[in-house]
Amino acid sequence: MSATAPTPIPITTISELRQHHSQLVRLGLASHPAHARRLLAFLARDPARLPYASRLLAHHPHPRPALLNPLFASLPPRAAAALLALMLSLPLQPDHFTFPRLLPAAPLALAAQLHALLLKLNFHSHTQSLNALLAAYLTGARPDLASRLFRTSPSSMLDVVSWTTMVGGLCRLGLVDDARELFDGMPERNLVSWNSMISGYVKAGRFLDALEVFDQMRALGVEGNGYVAASAVVACTGAGALARGREVHRWVEQSGIKMDNMLATAVVDMYCKCGCVDEACNVFDSLPAKGLTTWNCMIGGLAMHGRCNDALELFRRMEMAGVAPDDITLVNVLTACAHAGMVTEGRGYFQHFAESYGIEPKMEHYGCMVDLFGRAGQLDEANKVIDDMPMEPDIAVLGALLGACKIHGNVDLGEAIGWRVIELDPHNSGRYVLQANLLAGAGRWDDVTKVRRLMDERNVSKEAGCSVIEVDGEACEFRCGSLCHPQEEEIYAMAIDMVRRIRAEGYVPDTSEVFHDVAEEDKEETLLYHSEKLAIAFGLLRARPRETLRVTKNLRVCRDCHEATKYISLAFEREIVVRDRNRFHHFKDGTCSCKDYW
Repeated sequence: MSATAPTPIPITTISELRQHHSQLVRLGLASHPAHARRLLAFLARDPARLPYASRLLAHHPHPRPALLNPLFASLPPRAAAALLALMLSLPLQPDHFTFPRLLPAAPLALAAQLHALLLKLNFHSHTQSLNALLAAYLTGARPDLASRLFRTSPSSMLDVVSWTTMVGGLCRLGLVDDARELFDGMPERNLVSWNSMISGYVKAGRFLDALEVFDQMRALGVEGNGYVAASAVVACTGAGALARGREVHRWVEQSGIKMDNMLATAVVDMYCKCGCVDEACNVFDSLPAKGLTTWNCMIGGLAMHGRCNDALELFRRMEMAGVAPDDITLVNVLTACAHAGMVTEGRGYFQHFAESYGIEPKMEHYGCMVDLFGRAGQLDEANKVIDDMPMEPDIAVLGALLGACKIHGNVDLGEAIGWRVIELDPHNSGRYVLQANLLAGAGRWDDVTKVRRLMDERNVSKEAGCSVIEVDGEACEFRCGSLCHPQEEEIYAMAIDMVRRIRAEGYVPDTSEVFHDVAEEDKEETLLYHSEKLAIAFGLLRARPRETLRVTKNLRVCRDCHEATKYISLAFEREIVVRDRNRFHHFKDGTCSCKDYW
């Protein structure tokens, strides 16, 4: 009969290990691979214990690499290197499974040493070891070494993992064009390959390129999975391409891809950020199980669309479902309160999260409170939040107070905060523009000139307004003050007619923030060429009757464009959804979902 192994005890000290080891020796089980590996795993974590490990291996009747190989992947790099040195000193030769476990977590210097050892031991022709070495060089931000190794390796050694490792690694380093060149030359691809290229474009902000690769995958009849679907949905979100997003969502449903938490959150986020919060709610409500990130995404989406009561009601549903909130939940709830002027409620939730869930407020939460009080005109309360913070306020917190000062015309407090913000973030043009607009609103044109001169001295250029509108599945971009489009003349003519018609409805251009050294009629013409108005004019030319126009802006919507868009929705009987840097505005019948509180 074989001896029964002792019940494994937790090994936390060397004395406990010695006790367990003696029991194994007494029962004749010390050489059993599983037991020996457990002892070695504990010893390998401390270089001071390696002599013990050496003796254990020396007394093992059949020492072989398989005893140590599984340990390398679980050890810190320095401990793994020490264990390899012990292995070589026994001598116990590595095998083909040793280096693939050592290399992935190896720092660059160790990877180079292991590369030399691979050559010395003649393992450099082993594909798994080659792939691990490629990954190590790419992780160490040496694409040059990885590319040289890849190019000089025989084609017979390179498998789909080799190619995919290169594509994914180059994408992670931001070298998406180099990755695409390799991707196009791949002799075969798997789903990881496709997702590496698609997600690489997404991370680089090249959303339309990501969708092009996704379309190519589908055209070849490749069946997708949840990872590819999530990357494609995120690409649609980034491009603001609602029609494409709906198409990808239908493809997911038709393909039978499981809607897990990651993919569900991506789809909900896509509909929210493309201006269709009702469709996001439908997807959310249809999910049989909802993770915390999906709850957070839906609450945040409702808040950004101005449906603040719905956002707070959804949070109450989340609590009733027994889902514990986190830091992001608190940000979304406070944002909902800030966008609706619900000061009392916001203050209550701030305390509720700390008392009920032990969530200590962080910088972003204090920023939300400053925004909450600031938007409501309670600037002293907003300033008090900053004074009472347990940490120094960052640029976002101070920027929230500056924005509130601009909205409510508090020039004295705003000017002081504005200069402080500029010095903290001297290369951000938006900081200078906000300070200049604050001073312009008070008629302090000499000080406005000083701000503009400071921008010139520091070589800071004002970020141009940019708006994107999707019509018939095509995304068109418009920039403030310039237009390069085949229908340029028709768009300008429509913009002029658009302003003529809304003037008849009562619209009066707001030129208060246009620089004073421009003639009044030129000020109004400047406003006409704001990117949002050009995008809407194009939408009115091309979109079907009564079709909702959806515009995405890179900046906060200005006061004049906000007022003009309300009148456009009335005069042309259109719903217009504008997503700016801060939130969504739904314009319909001459009103906006923000109720002019933004």
